[in-house]
Amino acid sequence: MNKNLMAVAGLLMIGFSSVAQEVDSLSMVRLQEVQVVSTRASKKTPIAFSNLSKEEIRKQNYAQDIPFLLTQTPSVVATSDAGTGIGYTGIRVRGTDATRINITNNGVPMNDAESHSLFWVNMPDLASSLEDIQIQRGVGSSTSGAGAFGASINMKTASVSSTPYGEVSGSYGSFNTHKESVKIGTGLLKEHWAFDARLSNIGSDGYIDRASSDLKSYFFQAGYYNNNTIVKFITFGGKEKTYHAWNGLPENKLESDRRYNSCGEIEDEAGNVVGFYDDQHDNYAQTNYQMLFTQQFTPSLNLNVTFHYTDGAGYYQEYKNKRTLKEFGLNPFELNGETIKKSNLIRRKQMTNDFGGAVFSLNHQSDKLTSSIGGGVNKYGGDHFGRVIWVKNYIGDLAPDHEYYRNSSEKLDANIYAKANYEVAKGLNIYADMQYRHINYKINGVNDNWDWTGDGEMQKINVNNKYNFFNPKAGLFYQINRNNTAYASVSVAHKEPTRNNFTDAKFGETPTSEMLLDYEAGYTFTNGTFLAGVNLYYMKYKDQLILTGEVNDIGEPLAANVPDSYRMGMEFQLGAKITKNLKWSGNLTLSKNRIKDYTEVLYDEDYNKIENYIGSTKISFSPDLTFNSLFSFEHKGWNANLQSTFVGKQYVDNTGRDASELDSYFVNNLRGGYTFQLKGTKAISLNLMINNLFNATYESNGFVYSYINDGERHDEMSYFPQAGTNVLANITFRF
Repeated sequence: MNKNLMAVAGLLMIGFSSVAQEVDSLSMVRLQEVQVVSTRASKKTPIAFSNLSKEEIRKQNYAQDIPFLLTQTPSVVATSDAGTGIGYTGIRVRGTDATRINITNNGVPMNDAESHSLFWVNMPDLASSLEDIQIQRGVGSSTSGAGAFGASINMKTASVSSTPYGEVSGSYGSFNTHKESVKIGTGLLKEHWAFDARLSNIGSDGYIDRASSDLKSYFFQAGYYNNNTIVKFITFGGKEKTYHAWNGLPENKLESDRRYNSCGEIEDEAGNVVGFYDDQHDNYAQTNYQMLFTQQFTPSLNLNVTFHYTDGAGYYQEYKNKRTLKEFGLNPFELNGETIKKSNLIRRKQMTNDFGGAVFSLNHQSDKLTSSIGGGVNKYGGDHFGRVIWVKNYIGDLAPDHEYYRNSSEKLDANIYAKANYEVAKGLNIYADMQYRHINYKINGVNDNWDWTGDGEMQKINVNNKYNFFNPKAGLFYQINRNNTAYASVSVAHKEPTRNNFTDAKFGETPTSEMLLDYEAGYTFTNGTFLAGVNLYYMKYKDQLILTGEVNDIGEPLAANVPDSYRMGMEFQLGAKITKNLKWSGNLTLSKNRIKDYTEVLYDEDYNKIENYIGSTKISFSPDLTFNSLFSFEHKGWNANLQSTFVGKQYVDNTGRDASELDSYFVNNLRGGYTFQLKGTKAISLNLMINNLFNATYESNGFVYSYINDGERHDEMSYFPQAGTNVLANITFRF
């Protein structure tokens, strides 16, 4: 990657040495605006959505990951393993987790093809290279990649600038958190060419002990513009090294040591913790390539085609105490006359990923009709394998990097859609959207789980499933008058299981695909100084894969199908221009999230299955109430923002018991800054962010392990505490 960066830097130096010619850049701006529009919602699309502009992103982009930049949008909850919003972070929308949120960048699927999650830690500081973000709640419009069962996050990378620029930015704050970034752009050269690049470095010790992050990333784009044509090459990537913090905090340490991290514990023979393993790290590198082509045939007709390829590889190492050797394909050994069947060891789990394909859309727009035909074909291939690199006191044949499991995956994902929005009468638009999606998913080999029901060997895994989904959507949008609008829609979505749904399924269970029927209706009033809106939704699921509150041995949440469940709620949005310099905006979500007929499954010490019928119960990780408030003040270069977030009580499993409860929390963040000019600069900005202003004590995430022993139920709860009051200062120079 270093050689590539040096080449990029050299190319940009040459570009800056050239004299940018005066051209009519309006055509370039217009062309850039038509890129990646087919999956976006417009003001007349009958779905619930929010937009985050480049300026809104910049105002809060000091070091935290994208989920924490979206927390002011309705129904969003962000989580952080390290407690700071840096490193491994997560996002939920309307209570649905990241595996059910479709995420694209320039129309390209970004969710991992197997886990369906997007690991933001693999793309650090991507926010610095974004033009905008659109969050669609519910099923949303047809798009490529993982099915949207709670929301879609549609990102667009920054448009090429028509004028040269440079930017240097640095942040530093609590927990040794820091961020350094450099951005440069040539502007338009010789009327046709433009180049942009960014380098970033982010690091933090984390609020949780040893939950450190070392994140490096780059972004580069080269664009060619010629009358009605754009050809753009984009590459961005990241390299992360993150100390594990996925064990959470046991309940008995919440009061005594909120920052304790059990990951990497080294125990002696008596089970006492005598130290921590230094290399308990997650290491991953990912590089993304995109080639975008846009052709404007007529003022009303354009074509977008994007080819993409993502290459990823990485591993993590763990120190494991007193593990059964046979679980790792190792034989017991004799030591001082004793047969050793369990020992401390270090395992390394590795994976390689290749993901590539193409997406396209043909878009037409006239006075009354907007329509698109689009789709994509994407292919994934990956290998998963594990090795034992050290065993305490081992006597026997331990091959270097002893491999104890390996499996391979392939996935073909193809879709095609057609959508149209037509004005049938003055102010009244009818919307239709139909998508067909085909998936062929294969996993073959040996899984990383020990088969305790069989003959004592690793579990075999053999998945070869095909899915064919038809996802229709329809709606109405009505511009009642200049100030009032209303809409209603109904959508169908289907989704295939994730890799973990197969590999971590309880014995005898096979996950099935799920279906969602989503009803939405909304109303908005705005007059320039005041805005009020409400969105009503009812999301009815068949065979929804719901988080059970359990996690696997590396902290990933587990899920199981439930036949009948629903989410319903009201999302309110308000905004007011109080004075010329002072604005306020807020949103409130009231929801009800239920499984209609739920049976909890537990196991006793002999692995006997015990069923506990509960009936109607609350869905895990789905608070009934969330609220956001934002006061914004700007005057003569000064700016200040007070951001407040309330997340209501939620449960980490589906029993609704006090033992699995996450308390509600109310957090306030304060931002302030001053922007001015000095000779030789376009602007200098000084900024200060105070997170958790009033030092609230809260946990944003957790999990529970429940079991039966000697006829009694036991619940072992773990939490993810978030940082108290912490500070980040930032200075940015723009040239």
